[in-house]
Amino acid sequence: MDMIDYTMIWAVIIAFGVIMYVLLDGFDLGVGILYPFAPNEDSRDVMMNTVAPFWDGNETWLVLGGAGLLGAFPLVYSVLLPALYLGVFLLLAGLIFRGVAFEFRFKAAPAQKRYWSISFAIGSAVAALAQGIVVGAYIQGFETENFAYVGGAFDWLTPFSVLTGIGLVLGYALLGSTWIIMKTEGEVQEWAYRIAPKLLAGVLGVFVIISFWTPLVDEFVRDRWFSNLFVIWLLPAGALGCAYLILQAINRRNEGIPFVATMGLFVFTYLGLLASKWPYVVPPDYTLYDAASARESQAFLLIGVLFVVPVVLAYTAWTYWVFRGKVRLGEGYH
Repeated sequence: MDMIDYTMIWAVIIAFGVIMYVLLDGFDLGVGILYPFAPNEDSRDVMMNTVAPFWDGNETWLVLGGAGLLGAFPLVYSVLLPALYLGVFLLLAGLIFRGVAFEFRFKAAPAQKRYWSISFAIGSAVAALAQGIVVGAYIQGFETENFAYVGGAFDWLTPFSVLTGIGLVLGYALLGSTWIIMKTEGEVQEWAYRIAPKLLAGVLGVFVIISFWTPLVDEFVRDRWFSNLFVIWLLPAGALGCAYLILQAINRRNEGIPFVATMGLFVFTYLGLLASKWPYVVPPDYTLYDAASARESQAFLLIGVLFVVPVVLAYTAWTYWVFRGKVRLGEGYH
């Protein structure tokens, strides 16, 4: 048992939980971000019905990742939460606001429906923006001393972190538009086909700016990327390949490939972020092993996760299978 590296196992589990959350909750946040720009109210009804069976289940991965992080890497909580308190608050407030608006919109009187639609869009945009800003703050690193955060309350809010926030909003919107392409037909699908290339252009624009900006704000990242001139560069190459595939599939009016390729774009970008910071989990000072809890704690928690993760995967797969196919006006979960 002493040969088992529980810290590495937990790093893989949490990394998997985070990317599952980004991919699954990302598209329903994207649908909310696009909500105000839909052609009409009927289109908005269809869009919301495409995500109605999935949105709350998708957030299970956020809970799983957060709980696992607390148990396996408590130092991350003790540093990142004080550093990102306001950003995390906005993230959670946006998710709560969106969830309330989601349910109330279906049951509201026609005169009130518009206000809940606006609330749904605002909650989705705020949650996505906050997530992106948190990622930007993580890339910049945190001012720490003796395993504690010693920076200011607004150190996380910089032009760089705002740019990463905007980039994630555009990325989620792109993921949402390709989901709409896959799940709908007619007017709303044609609208999604039209806006997806514009969103892709915005995502790539931010991607290029961040790629040049990141080495300027983090010397470690600069050294990492320019000391591995071949292998690590396969990750942005893969992301660009996915972007090309998205554009080609949209031009050919393919319905499924744009969504899958957009997920690939997120995966390659995520792997690039991990490769840039590895093995630091609280940059620029503390590695995974510095932040890890006791081996006994990690081993005990791992027993529970080995039961929970397969159940969540099975539940997720079953839900998507049951609610597969197109969503049409007048049909849906509600």
